[in-house]
Amino acid sequence: MQSDEGYFGPKSVSWQVHREVTVLFGGARAMLMQAAHPLVVAGANQTGMYERNPWKRLQRTLVLQYALTFGTKPEAHAAAERINEVHERIHGVDPVTGQPYDALDPELLLWVHACLVQSALLFERLTVGALDAAGRQRFHEEQMLSAELVRLPQERIPPTVAALESYVTDTVGSGEVLVTEAARNVAELFFDPPRDARWRPVLKAVARLAFGTLPASLREGYGFPSGPARRAQVRGMFAVLRTVRPLLPPQHRFIAPYQQWRLRERGRGDDGRIESVRRSLGIRL
Repeated sequence: MQSDEGYFGPKSVSWQVHREVTVLFGGARAMLMQAAHPLVVAGANQTGMYERNPWKRLQRTLVLQYALTFGTKPEAHAAAERINEVHERIHGVDPVTGQPYDALDPELLLWVHACLVQSALLFERLTVGALDAAGRQRFHEEQMLSAELVRLPQERIPPTVAALESYVTDTVGSGEVLVTEAARNVAELFFDPPRDARWRPVLKAVARLAFGTLPASLREGYGFPSGPARRAQVRGMFAVLRTVRPLLPPQHRFIAPYQQWRLRERGRGDDGRIESVRRSLGIRL
């Protein structure tokens, strides 16, 4: 098991991108974009994800997502199976649009996947800036494997980063996504998180970065101010993050699964990268 570095491994672009805490902040943007799709948020609400102990559920989702990248192959498969089992039970009719939804619908899976990849690449560019065009494309291609593990056929995914960006832009412009009351309830999790939420002291700052990088129509739908002063504030926050990030100690710069791998490589830890995080949160895969 110690030689099993999963589907990607430490030399992959996926590890390089997803190990960064500042890229993790982009997950808030991805969540807001996903919630702006009425059928996606309807499926999430069916599970009670944003109603009953939402932060525990979000942490569980995060552990499962990171298992796909940093976990061993058995851990990645266990996480994918858990995600797929949940998705199999999610289907119904959206009370807002009257349209049917199914969490295994490739179109909904593609929107969720595209939001994650686009947000990760955006926050990598704004806070790290290590990837060139070839690196960004490699990350996109690697993440197609994660998507396939959760039943999104690769042929449904735009083949290039530019095509993925166009897909997101076209979907937002089509009117298919809109900020409903359910989406605004998701946004409130960042502005008014419960006292037991992890990262609570920084969530409001993360929210400003997330809202500030949304497409204009979604930003307006969420009611986030977007005047010159606000845009300048967001640019300044990103500039500070990009300057400070290289100076941070590893425990603040890198996410926990990557830190566990670093400890193992130095002979001071085991190979339970995802397991250690899972246990600390009391989560079952």
